[in-house]
Amino acid sequence: MNAARRALVRLLAPALCLLVAVAGCAAPAPPVDAQVRRAVADWAAAPPARLAGIPLEGWTYEVTSVRREGARAHAHAELRYRLAGYDSAPTGSARELLLARNGGGPTWRVIAEWSAQGAPSQLWDQPEPVAVVRGAHSLVLGVGQSRQTLSEIAAEADRAVPAAGAAWPGPWARRVVVLVPATLNAMAELLGRPADTYRGLGAVTTGATGGGPAPADRVVVNPEGYAELSQAGRQIVLTHETTHVATRTATTARTPQWLSEGFADWAAYRQSPLGPTEAAPTLARAVRLGDLPAALPADAAFAFGGDRDATARAYEGAWLACRLVAARWGDAALVRLYELVGREPLPAALDQALGTDLPTLTGAWQQALREELG
Repeated sequence: MNAARRALVRLLAPALCLLVAVAGCAAPAPPVDAQVRRAVADWAAAPPARLAGIPLEGWTYEVTSVRREGARAHAHAELRYRLAGYDSAPTGSARELLLARNGGGPTWRVIAEWSAQGAPSQLWDQPEPVAVVRGAHSLVLGVGQSRQTLSEIAAEADRAVPAAGAAWPGPWARRVVVLVPATLNAMAELLGRPADTYRGLGAVTTGATGGGPAPADRVVVNPEGYAELSQAGRQIVLTHETTHVATRTATTARTPQWLSEGFADWAAYRQSPLGPTEAAPTLARAVRLGDLPAALPADAAFAFGGDRDATARAYEGAWLACRLVAARWGDAALVRLYELVGREPLPAALDQALGTDLPTLTGAWQQALREELG
């Protein structure tokens, strides 16, 4: 291109740009992914009215994929949020969002949301509104339950927190969140497992272990099993589960189930007038029939959904093992054992905390079973 033609192009360029703009050839619209992400962000900024009253903060979605199908789009996202004053870090779950074009125009809006396949649901996914009751040390969120029922659970949780704190002097939040779904099936949806897994149980605790703070321990009540318990039984169940919340930072994959479950029962029964034969009836029957356990309960013995009598014997034996340690070596030694066993092998922890070994502890436990249950 000679100098004259280059000069002509430079002169005509502004005019050409103006002509394109006048003709309506604007910059291309943002891609669908970007539009959908913007719509999801708008949805997060104004959570549904059904969440009103729940102390939520940091409510956000991280969109990980977008799929468009004509006038609709599907977004897969990770929901993150905190319960203000209760969660130390964000929690959440995988979600699916359905979007449609806003009024048929170029933008999108969220029209539905649900839990992703394989992910547990959230309490507010259930059809009825979530009721909120605040206790002195507790936050109770319930669906399909009377205000009186939720208030009674809050009072029981308020008593459970100081009881757990007295057993576990280490650092923890000293507050608890209790979820009360409408039915056993709804409870199973919250936990992502079959309903039969929890049939007959009063409550369970959620939350990851790993030696660090768990952002969202929740005590989840089975409304059917809990309703069958006496007042004393409810208090024991809630104190047991709250103790799991208290000990979470010290609980790791190294911690044997007999110690974690036994410690929680030890904390729950400390103020109970029940003796070993009353609190451990299933194991007492077995011992009287000559079926003395050969070893402390294995982790597999505590699995939900198995033989109920075998599971009961495991829990009762674990409680009596921790009760023995506290009686013979002291409460502080039991706590020290729990702290150590989360970081190092059980033999080393037993030696440091109790000055004994596993065979000696097992033998002492078996002797206690004979004397107290036989």
